[in-house]
Amino acid sequence: MSRLLGVDLGERRIGLAIADPDGSAMPLLTLRRGRTAVADADALQRLISDHGAVELIVGLPLEANGRAGPQVALTRAWVEAVEPLLVGVAISFRDERLSSHVAEGRVGPMKRGRSGGPPSASQRAVHRARVDREAAAIILQDELDARARAAG
Repeated sequence: MSRLLGVDLGERRIGLAIADPDGSAMPLLTLRRGRTAVADADALQRLISDHGAVELIVGLPLEANGRAGPQVALTRAWVEAVEPLLVGVAISFRDERLSSHVAEGRVGPMKRGRSGGPPSASQRAVHRARVDREAAAIILQDELDARARAAG
């Protein structure tokens, strides 16, 4: 099986997951979005090379009713900007509805801050990054499962 990277694109972060040879998606890491598509493409290209990935599966944030809203347009624009900068990798889209919600359930609640108070900014950032990686794994696993069903 070819190596695939799952992508959960957010405004501030990019959650990433990788497919194991056995067909299981695992959270990989979370990148901070660059100021430009070139910065994002450079970071992705390093990961593509390091992991031997041949395809990115990008979550498409359709609305609950299945329609393409403003977030879909932003995601497609980002892909159009980074795709020509990436070498040796194809890009596909996968419906990502509810992936972040499911990821939050898997990750669990955010830990409390010191002495039981509210979480610190760094605790919130670590938690959000973990949720983003888990959402990327959910998107990727959905794609892997669909391909397995299609193959019979």
